[in-house]
Amino acid sequence: MTNPIAAKSPPPTVAGAVVFTDIVSFTEFTAIEGDEAANALLTAQEDIVNAVLPPEARLVKELGDGLMLWFPDAESALRICLTLLRRFEDYSSSTLQPLWVRMGIHWGRQTRRRDDLIGHDVNLASRIANQAGPSELLLSEDTVRQLDRPITDLEEIGLVVMKGIPDPIRLFRALPE
Repeated sequence: MTNPIAAKSPPPTVAGAVVFTDIVSFTEFTAIEGDEAANALLTAQEDIVNAVLPPEARLVKELGDGLMLWFPDAESALRICLTLLRRFEDYSSSTLQPLWVRMGIHWGRQTRRRDDLIGHDVNLASRIANQAGPSELLLSEDTVRQLDRPITDLEEIGLVVMKGIPDPIRLFRALPE
């Protein structure tokens, strides 16, 4: 008798750029300003992302105050992330609400699991975002290699050791235009 689980084909994979975002100090903001203000900040983030996300990209999932986005190419991911950072800063300046977002991009191969994406490259993208400061965008070396030509200046940070990642990863910071 054949094991039905073993007989299944491997899950499909896809190559692309995974982006993780995280609103800096969101927990503190919620504690001070309250749930209603926190909800308004999340709605603003959602509206801004939906306004600039191209059709070929997708919002994979919301993670509390963070997002996981997927792009079919690294240049589009970089361009949209830079646009998002500008829009978040514009929102913060005009409303005096702190929509300071850290972001990380990693190019690699992801495994599809229903509507989700999983795997080492997804985990790595998340860890890269965790290394970023407020309103900062970090890219892995694998992402930079996928760029025909960067649309912004990049500053090499160097090799960074990250929790749960066996080898140090070379990171780059996207510099504001």
